[in-house]
Amino acid sequence: MNSDDIYRKQQFGQQTGFGNLPTLLVVDFVNGFTDPEILGGGNIAEAVTATIPLLDFFRERKLPVIFTRIVYAQDGSDAGVWCEKAPRLRDLTENAHQSQVVAELSPRRGELTIRKTQASAFFGTHLCGVLVAKGVDTVVVAGCTTSGCVRASVVDAMSMNFRTVVASDCVGDRALGPHSANLFDMGQKYADLLSAREIMSALASRPRLRPRNIEATG
Repeated sequence: MNSDDIYRKQQFGQQTGFGNLPTLLVVDFVNGFTDPEILGGGNIAEAVTATIPLLDFFRERKLPVIFTRIVYAQDGSDAGVWCEKAPRLRDLTENAHQSQVVAELSPRRGELTIRKTQASAFFGTHLCGVLVAKGVDTVVVAGCTTSGCVRASVVDAMSMNFRTVVASDCVGDRALGPHSANLFDMGQKYADLLSAREIMSALASRPRLRPRNIEATG
């Protein structure tokens, strides 16, 4: 029995679909993660490009869009064990160029940006509270890296009972092996895997629902 048969036999890989109100969560598409000389490489640049029409779609339909950035204090006072594993993360400070969202996806007024110091967009942040307040029940995830901050955010989103969809062509990693392996694993256990085109097609015919009106701050 091959591995695909084992997953099917054990009934992994079920589809959870979309709920009533999706948000687009754009994880760490910042300059440092698109530059192979800093923290990027692999297929991350291609994933950024693939995200542009998906972001435009959410904006046109006035669906919530949320970005994340890794941001550490200038003096490193909030750097933890993760920065011992990956010391260059310490360079991602508030005003550093490498910590800014890439220009192609730059946040607009009213779009929340979550600062974080760990892999998950949910860990130690107010993201879950914001989603609940807006009435969001589905999290569509783009960003990088697939094996790191995307995966951690997807696992936490599912753990908090949000329907979770990974935009498979809108996530990237500095190495293709971890990217492919983690996409497969997330699709079996934590999220639906759909391309940006498939996501837009699935949502295009739905009523244009609006989030609850709460103030978004950057």
